[in-house]
Amino acid sequence: MELKYIRCGDYLLRDLGLTEEEQKPAGKYGMMRLNFLKEHRPGLFNRLLLSGKLMDHLHEIDATCHARLDLLIPQMKATEGVTETLKMRNQLEWVRRMNSIHHRIEETLLDELIYS
Repeated sequence: MELKYIRCGDYLLRDLGLTEEEQKPAGKYGMMRLNFLKEHRPGLFNRLLLSGKLMDHLHEIDATCHARLDLLIPQMKATEGVTETLKMRNQLEWVRRMNSIHHRIEETLLDELIYS
C-alpha cells in the first residue's frame, strides 16, 4: 500500500482523500446495506471500513441487486401475463401488477443480499 503525503507549509500530512471508486455513490441498495451493517453487524462494518473494502462491497451489492431485478422482472412479467396489450387496455391494472412484481422481487433481494 502506497502512502501519499501533501505538503502544508512546513509539514507533510497524510493524503486522506477519497479515490474515484470511493467517491462514486453507493446507490439505493448499497446505502440500505450500509445502514444494516452499521446497526446490526458493527464488527463486519468496521472490518470492511478499516480494510478499505467497504465501498467496493456496497457497490457490488447495489450492482447485484440491479442485475437481478433486470433479470427477474421480464421473467415474472412473462409468467404472469403482464403484456403491452394489458398496458394498452387497462393501465392501472398493468401498473398494479408491475408494482407487485417489483416489490416481491425486491423483498427477496433484501432478504438474501441486504439483511444477511
